[in-house]
Amino acid sequence: MSSGSPVAGLALPGLLGQGRAMQTEFEIATRGAGLYEFTRELRRWVGGSGIREGLLTLLVRHTSCSLLIQENADPSVQADLREFFRRLVPPGDDASMSWLRHTSEGPDDMPAHIKAAMLPVSLSIPVRGGAPVLGSWQGVYLFEHRDRPHRRRVAAHLA
Repeated sequence: MSSGSPVAGLALPGLLGQGRAMQTEFEIATRGAGLYEFTRELRRWVGGSGIREGLLTLLVRHTSCSLLIQENADPSVQADLREFFRRLVPPGDDASMSWLRHTSEGPDDMPAHIKAAMLPVSLSIPVRGGAPVLGSWQGVYLFEHRDRPHRRRVAAHLA
C-alpha cells in the first residue's frame, strides 16, 4: 500500500475451521464527514486470497459510521448523499435537535449515531472468479458521520 492510502489491511489467520475462509481488517483513515471508497483494497485482498467463489462479509466496528455500496463514477453523488443526510439529521446544536440527551461528545456525535442506525453497518458481497461481484459503477464506501478525523476498522470475512 502506498503511504498516502487511507486504508491499511491488518492480517488475521487465513484458515478457519474445516472450510477455506479468510479474515482481515481494513483500517480507513477519515478526514471528517464524507464517503471513503475502499473498493480497490477489497479487490486486491479478495484477488490474493485464492478463494474463487464465495461471500465477502464486511462489518464496520464503530457506532458513528456506516458502510454503503454506491456509485463511484461521479463524485457529486457522494456530495449529494452527505448533504441529504446532513439535512435529514442536522447537527446537535441545531434548534430542531434540542430534544437530544446525549450531547457530551459534541454536536456531531448523536446525529452520527442516528445516521449509523439508519444505514447499513454490514455488507454481504458475492465473490465470483476471485473478485467481488459489483456493478460497473458500484464502489464500497465507509460513510463517516463524525466531523473530526478518525481511524475506522472494517472487519472482512471471506468464505
